[in-house]
Parts: sequence; structure tokens; C-alpha cells
Amino acid sequence: MAEYNLHQILKRPVLSEKAYAGSESGRYSFYVDPRVNKTQVKEAVETLFKVEVVWVNIQNVHGKPKRMGRSEGKRPDRKKAIVQLAPGQKIEALQGLT
Repeated sequence: MAEYNLHQILKRPVLSEKAYAGSESGRYSFYVDPRVNKTQVKEAVETLFKVEVVWVNIQNVHGKPKRMGRSEGKRPDRKKAIVQLAPGQKIEALQGLT
């Protein structure tokens, strides 16, 4: 299996109302590289943010079809990871982004 840089695994946090509401209970959502697995995501979050991860869920998000004038296109497919932190822990760098 290929080795990934920690910053290549986590692309960016998900900035939505649902993700922001989850962060209040210790759940954080990230868009991740489509080739990584749960173990790699857990190690990346624990190393980069110095927190303890309890579990990781991963979702494949399919891109929606979109029209651009007469032609049709499609948004890219993405992979999203939802990370649950240990009770009482939070990621300070992501507080108040939305």
C-alpha cells in the first residue's frame, strides 16, 4: 500500500450546518483522499490535531449532475470521513469556521 503524507489524507474540513452541529458533540467531518481507509484517517487526525479518536465512519459522496447551458456535466465524486473524538476533546483549529 502506498504511503501518504498526513496533509494528503485530510483534504479539508466539511463546512456545512450539519457538520458544524456535529462538532459541538465531538464529531468532525473531513473530505479525504479517495484511496485512504479508516485507520489512515484516524492516525492522521490524532497526529495532526493531538486528540484521541474513538471511531471513524467513511462515506463515498457521488457528484451531482449539473447543467452548464446546453451541455451537461457532473460534479466530482468525493470521500467524506466523520470522526468522533473522545469525550471532552475538541479540535481548536476548527472551532467557529462556519
